[in-house]
Amino acid sequence: MDNKELLDHLYAAVPFIARITGGFATVTDKMGRRLRSVDTHGQEIAQYHGEVYEIARQAGQQQQPVSGASQFIEEAEAWALPIGNYVLCCSNVERIERNNKLRKALSEALPMIAKVAGGDAVLFDQAGRRLETADHTGCKSEKLIGKISQAAYAAMQGQKPVIGESISLHGVTAVRIPITEEYGLGFNNQAIVSQKQKLLNEVKKYQYARYTLTDIIGQSDAIERCKNIVNYVAKGISSVLVYGATGTGKELFAQAIHNASDRSDKPFIAINCGALPSTLIEANLFGYVDGSFTGAKKNGNIGVFEAANTGTVFLDEISEMDWDLQAKLLRVIQEREVTRIGSTKPIPISVRIISSTNKNLQQLIEEKRFREDLYYRINVIELRVPSLRERGKDILLLANYFIAKYNPVFGKNITEISQDVCDIFLSYPWPGNIRELQNCIESALNMVDVEEKRLEVCHLPAHLYNSLAANKKAVSSEDDNLAVILRAAEKQAILRVLKQADNNRCHTAQRLGVSNTTLWRKMREYNIPLT
Repeated sequence: MDNKELLDHLYAAVPFIARITGGFATVTDKMGRRLRSVDTHGQEIAQYHGEVYEIARQAGQQQQPVSGASQFIEEAEAWALPIGNYVLCCSNVERIERNNKLRKALSEALPMIAKVAGGDAVLFDQAGRRLETADHTGCKSEKLIGKISQAAYAAMQGQKPVIGESISLHGVTAVRIPITEEYGLGFNNQAIVSQKQKLLNEVKKYQYARYTLTDIIGQSDAIERCKNIVNYVAKGISSVLVYGATGTGKELFAQAIHNASDRSDKPFIAINCGALPSTLIEANLFGYVDGSFTGAKKNGNIGVFEAANTGTVFLDEISEMDWDLQAKLLRVIQEREVTRIGSTKPIPISVRIISSTNKNLQQLIEEKRFREDLYYRINVIELRVPSLRERGKDILLLANYFIAKYNPVFGKNITEISQDVCDIFLSYPWPGNIRELQNCIESALNMVDVEEKRLEVCHLPAHLYNSLAANKKAVSSEDDNLAVILRAAEKQAILRVLKQADNNRCHTAQRLGVSNTTLWRKMREYNIPLT
């Protein structure tokens, strides 16, 4: 076949190639000069005639196929194939342009989709990472931008719609739809769910006790004893004193007592005695009349005891209550009536008192910091909530509960805990109790990659395994092995986060929760290149 006949064949072929590949098709000479270019409709693009196409020139000179970026759109792909004295080229530039136009149209339509759907509308990429958000009011927002949804990732991988829980708010349902291989569209019903929740809150305006015994996670003997006590005492009216260290869940038990009692449909009002000055606590507890003190509301205000009448008052951290205020509280409990500040008129009340403390009240009595007569009034029934280290197998039960809770929040899919992590969890003393364990799991899930299924030591907060290593070193001669394991895990964590942060040390230090200096020192210690 001579050159002219070959060129005629190539000219005849380029319209078909352009249509099938979704871009421009071109024939050039060996030097890459365009002889003929057509679009997907088979129309010749005359203005490019004679221009040099770089990848065509490379293919012609090397006499082998070449691929690379399009000459017109950076993200478009192109290839060049030498055939005799000519080069056949094609790109997907028009398909990319169509995708970009579709993406722009969806971006502009996002606020309207959000309004109609009654919730957030989002665009996400191949990894399920949120790119744009519009809320139900039709306004664009930065809400959760960059967060990865596991369900959105699954939709993109399977190229089919996925329905599941939204990462924006618990109880909200979201649909994720792949639009192209590069991005997808999602929307949820957050506004509708929020409206229902507001209505429920209005109906339960004075009912703040959300938790029951079924919400208290645990199967250990220590926690089962506490649950049994609640079942025994809930129906009564006697005062209950809940002992327990910070983070053990004392308020959960207080709410469970209320919800298991005959007062469950009546108000449950909690007040933290250590969070406010004594003057404010007194006004909150007993109420006041108009003009009783500077700043008092016109017409006065009812207090906690009046608002909780026929229900339950929970006095959290009662050990922090001022000595003089303790005497006034004692009178309310004894007389079952309250007198507002600035008034002399007693108001009859019927409330059950549940108190909590993380301190030894007997010792405070000896130190003249807590009234003995009040102690016996509030401590008719004593409930001691065990610390987390006393609850054995509940630690892993709670860890799995928090993993299931935070998986959808962070778009992760952890389904198991490694044995090394289990060993650390069961050995660590948990001074912050359940609250510390919850924070630990939340922190760990921030360090997990989307593809990972198992929680490993390298995901845990550094203080957890550092503390464990220090404790082990103090009591055992076999610590060197553990220390080596923990050092290796720490090095692995640094390397992994460095990679995720494109070797940006500032971002890496922020994610690891350490200072830049500490990260620099650790990198030198583990011989990690300081690039």
